[in-house]
Amino acid sequence: MYSFGLKLKIIVILLTMSSAGIAEVNPQEPPDNTDCLKCHGNSYYQFYNDVIEKEVHRKMNPYFIINNELYDSGVHQTFLCVDCHLTEYETYPHEVNLKLEANYTCLDCHGEDETYALLRFDEIALEVKESVHGKLMGEQFECTMCHNPHYYELNFRNKKNIDEIVDYSNQMCLECHNYSDDGYYLLSDSIASINNTSHSWLPNQELHFKKVRCLECHGVRNDSLTISHLIKSTDNAVKKCVECHSDNTILMSSLYLHDSKELRDKYGFFNGVMLNNSFVIGANRNFYLNALSIIIFSMVILAICGHAFLRVIIKK
Repeated sequence: MYSFGLKLKIIVILLTMSSAGIAEVNPQEPPDNTDCLKCHGNSYYQFYNDVIEKEVHRKMNPYFIINNELYDSGVHQTFLCVDCHLTEYETYPHEVNLKLEANYTCLDCHGEDETYALLRFDEIALEVKESVHGKLMGEQFECTMCHNPHYYELNFRNKKNIDEIVDYSNQMCLECHNYSDDGYYLLSDSIASINNTSHSWLPNQELHFKKVRCLECHGVRNDSLTISHLIKSTDNAVKKCVECHSDNTILMSSLYLHDSKELRDKYGFFNGVMLNNSFVIGANRNFYLNALSIIIFSMVILAICGHAFLRVIIKK
C-alpha cells in the first residue's frame, strides 16, 4: 500500500530503537522539502496567476502551515512530504481533487508487520476501537486526531521531566476537549469540554492537571503497552483518591512506569520516583526497613510478654 522508499525509511528509524524500548530517534540527513515549505512554511505565499497574468499573494490556511522546527524534532523528520502525500502535490497550483486524497494511516506503515512488533500498533488499534472514541465515531476516529503526524515526538520515553510529559500528553486531549469546543465540534454536535464543573469533584484541579495525565484516570491500564489507548467513558473514570494516593498507586504502572523500576532498584523505595513529584502515602517506605521494624516490634512484644510471664512465675 505504500512505497518501498517509505518503508525503507521507517525500517531505518526502527533500527535506531533499543531492545528495551523506544529510544530517541537519531536524525538522518534532513529531507529536501524546500519546494513545499516555500508556501506551507509561511503565513503567506505567492504564485503567478496565469489567468490574470500577474503575481499574486495569498494568506495560507493556518491548518496547512508546517512549523519546520517542530517537524525536524518529530519522529517523521527524515520523510519527504511526498512520502505520505501524492507526488502530484509537487506541482502548483494543486489539482482540486488532491484535497480528497485518502492519506496514509499509521497502520499502513506500522501494522501487520513483524518489523513493528515492538511498537504493538495492532494492539493499540484494537484498544482504540474499543475505546469511547472508537465506539462513538468508528473509523472516523483516526490516530492523527491525537497524534499530529508532522510534529509527533516520542515524548514519554525521551523526556525526563514529568511536568513536560504530562503537559505534552494533556495538550493532545485539549485539542478537542477544551473550553472553546472548536476541535470537538469537528467530530460531534455534543459538548465534552473541560471546565470548572466537569471535574468539580476533584480537589486542587489545577495542580492535578499539571502533574497527572488525563490518561491516568480515563485510560485502562495495559501492561504490554507503553501508554493506554483504551479510553473509558466519563462515568467509568477513576474518581477515588486512594487509586493514586496509595502505596499500590496506578501511577506506578503508567506515568512513572519506566523511571520507577530503575529508581527502586537503585534506592529500594517502593515509590521512590514519586517523592519529588506527587504526594503518595507510603512513598518513602523501604522493604528492608519495614521488615526490620516489624522484627524489632515483634521482639519488643515478645520481651514484654516474656517478662510478664516470668514475673508471674516468680511470684508463685
